[in-house]
Amino acid sequence: MDALPIDTSHPAVRDYLSLIRLQVLTPLSLLINIATVIVCAVVVTPSISEISKQFPTSISPKPIIIATYVAAIYAGQLGYCVLIVLARKAETKRTITKGVGFSLVIANWVMALWAIAWVFQWFLVSTVLQGILLLTLLYSNIVLLIYHQPSSARPFDTILIHAPLRFFLVLQFGLMFPLSLFINLGLTYTPTTPGPPRDYADHPWPGFGVVLGTNLLGLVVVILRRDIVWCVSATWICISIWVLRPKPGPVYIVAILFTVLHPLALVGAYIYSRFYKRRGVILPPGDEALYGRTESGRVVVGSQSGPDSGPREVDENTWG
Repeated sequence: MDALPIDTSHPAVRDYLSLIRLQVLTPLSLLINIATVIVCAVVVTPSISEISKQFPTSISPKPIIIATYVAAIYAGQLGYCVLIVLARKAETKRTITKGVGFSLVIANWVMALWAIAWVFQWFLVSTVLQGILLLTLLYSNIVLLIYHQPSSARPFDTILIHAPLRFFLVLQFGLMFPLSLFINLGLTYTPTTPGPPRDYADHPWPGFGVVLGTNLLGLVVVILRRDIVWCVSATWICISIWVLRPKPGPVYIVAILFTVLHPLALVGAYIYSRFYKRRGVILPPGDEALYGRTESGRVVVGSQSGPDSGPREVDENTWG
């Protein structure tokens, strides 16, 4: 077989081939993810939401709110798939191939497998898959944050690359992985149909610790980075938790508290950045004579470059 007429070892060629693979594999993985989740949520009995009702926990969310959240993630990924095809800027292509790469493809496949494990009530497998999904999304978000930071010069990169991946990460970090872990560890209540669980006040502190810990970390991210996406997603998850009642008192109070704190922290961070920025020290015009200047006009402390530099005598005009 004749060799290809191109040098596949060249970095530019490898990046181009990687982009072509992502243009095929990313929409395919998203399609499989959406189809599997829809089948497991609508067609299969018991469905994803019915399993959640059969195994209620202290952090169980309102299914319809989380379904809307997942739909928003899918909408963002659809935009990302369009961006992969239409991207023309070298920075955008580099963010797609080097920043996201195949991590989103892996995440979509893992989420599809999780839906199957969930409806079959393989909770240990479900927890392992959620852990893999969390680590995959955490890795891709860290790479994007360090090497491919969002820029106002490329707003579509922020909207269609950074935002969907951040939304996806916060869902796994703040809710799905802890929820699967709770069910696997037996931290569930006895369901009643209809009506609330009979023992919903039992073991409230694991749920309290998860809600408090994940939201405290999210609050730090919101304040330091003024992260709108994390603020919206974390608030969304908190609402989904306290809306489904009854809840243990500590979990209910903390979820409502952070529903208010996340937006307030974001607004406060923007106000602080806007009105309390550090400003350099500017010398008054009259003090420039106390310092020498170079030929380029730079001020040099203690320089004797000019005849007027150095101490000045105090005469009668100065006092008078």
